[in-house]
Amino acid sequence: MEQPPSSPPPPAAATATAAPTPAPASAPIILSDSPPAAAAGEPALTAAQKALRSKPARVPEDTDKKNKKLKDVEISFPIVYGTISFWLGKKASEYNSHKWTVYIRSATNEDLSVIVKRVVFQLHPSFTNPTRVVEQPPFELSESGWGEFEIAITLYFHSDVCEKRLDLFHQLKLYPEEDAGPQSTKKPVVVETYDEVVFPEPTEAFFLRVQNHPAATVPRLPPGMTLSSPGPMELMPHDKKRFDTKDHSLSQWFSNFSEADELLKLAAARQQVQAHIAKLRRQLSMIEGMPQQSRVIPGPGQQFGHG
Repeated sequence: MEQPPSSPPPPAAATATAAPTPAPASAPIILSDSPPAAAAGEPALTAAQKALRSKPARVPEDTDKKNKKLKDVEISFPIVYGTISFWLGKKASEYNSHKWTVYIRSATNEDLSVIVKRVVFQLHPSFTNPTRVVEQPPFELSESGWGEFEIAITLYFHSDVCEKRLDLFHQLKLYPEEDAGPQSTKKPVVVETYDEVVFPEPTEAFFLRVQNHPAATVPRLPPGMTLSSPGPMELMPHDKKRFDTKDHSLSQWFSNFSEADELLKLAAARQQVQAHIAKLRRQLSMIEGMPQQSRVIPGPGQQFGHG
């Protein structure tokens, strides 16, 4: 593994302040290859130009199937990205105190290479070769260091999935929360974010390739919509022996994300909010019950005292 330089990194990487755990995303990430609308002031096309643009080109049947869009259809992939960091304990030094791994995975720990072509992790500039490219699953990167910083994670998809890239950002966290107890070499600090990547109007080839994939959420086709016969590549089964990440060495630390878990988290958060509101109401009733003179709040420069 490459190590940070022996001299201390710049202040940006030296912060040891614990970062809050990211909350689950409030809305799915929707990726679309639809061309943007014409910008204001852009010259309008003439009738001849429009005719040339709209004239269909003769393409091979296989290419036509590959590029054919399925209207009113969406394919989604629940994803999780985050970091797991281990304190090195007695082996820790001033500038090398933790070993950590940053990753992007399926929420069910299935293979994501069916949609992801490569992942680029952008580390802090103090690392040697801070731009790291991973082109095979599992899409992850392990390093060691001493400071916390933001990691940019960029996903590039296969051409029949989406031409756009997806930029994600994750705050590396090395130190546990204050109420979590002291650092331990056996219990890592885990910070993960759950989200869903939605691909509207997928190509027919993409739909055929992932319709039985365990990591994909694929709807039924609208009534009357039919697909061409799948080719050999589209019939290939999910190769669990090669790509399944359920036996990943860090999987015991991965969070479980499901609707039931989310409901439990929401219920717990609601109880905390209700308890906080009740506490504030008690404090307010106590203040309202105090004598008027005792409720006077001193203004700027004023002090309470005896004359």
